[in-house]
Amino acid sequence: MTKHKSDYYVVHKDILPTAIMKTIEVKKILKSGEVEKINEAVERVKLSRSAYYKYKDHVFPFLEDKQKKVITLYFLLKHETGVLSKVINRIAEVKGNVLTINQGIPLQGVANATITLEAHEMELNIDELVEEMKDLPGIQKVKIIARNFKY
Repeated sequence: MTKHKSDYYVVHKDILPTAIMKTIEVKKILKSGEVEKINEAVERVKLSRSAYYKYKDHVFPFLEDKQKKVITLYFLLKHETGVLSKVINRIAEVKGNVLTINQGIPLQGVANATITLEAHEMELNIDELVEEMKDLPGIQKVKIIARNFKY
């Protein structure tokens, strides 16, 4: 299932179930460094590990969603004029912000490349962008190799 900006809602904490509120508390404890292990944090707030894992990637403070979303993509590109340019242009078209580009020397007609980008203002889900890029001429392979968030 593809998630979009419209899939998120602002809800007052007073109506959230206890398990979600405790999950938020566990995340705060872990982020602060008070404890190092998830087991310690869930025990402290009296929450089951399974409940924590169920909700941890789906609850966050309202402003935390505005943190930078950084993604690194791996490409295997044909050694043809303009292939890398098409990739960069498509990222710009969907309002992605390229941070770094690393490209190897072409061998046997192909080159490896990685592009790291900020995606917090992108108008397209990163998974959708990857699927689109697979269809661009000259791209033999593309995959997400790192991201600091989940959709």
